[in-house]
Amino acid sequence: MAPRGRKRKAEAAMVAAAEKQERLANSGEGMEETTVVIEHCQALRLEAPELPVKVNPTKPRRGSFEVTLLRPDGSSAELWTGIKKGPPRKLKFPEPQEVVEELKKYLS
Repeated sequence: MAPRGRKRKAEAAMVAAAEKQERLANSGEGMEETTVVIEHCQALRLEAPELPVKVNPTKPRRGSFEVTLLRPDGSSAELWTGIKKGPPRKLKFPEPQEVVEELKKYLS
């Protein structure tokens, strides 16, 4: 005789998965397109909404996280580089406010 609980567990898992998919579908009803939010970019956009933010315009280098300000005259200013920081890995990523403070220096 087959165990009784097995079928119920499988049905419950399928129902739970279907409910999760439905919740995900309903949560994005007001959205027009798929969007990725990066916390650091959000802080920059709040500080200087007129500046366009580009995320990885070229293939990123392995192990790097950099934020660079590109000026209209072709020059650039490095706001943050995490290349030589760490271990631990968390040191490679700045606090959003640090990047915003650097941005303010260059925009003033």
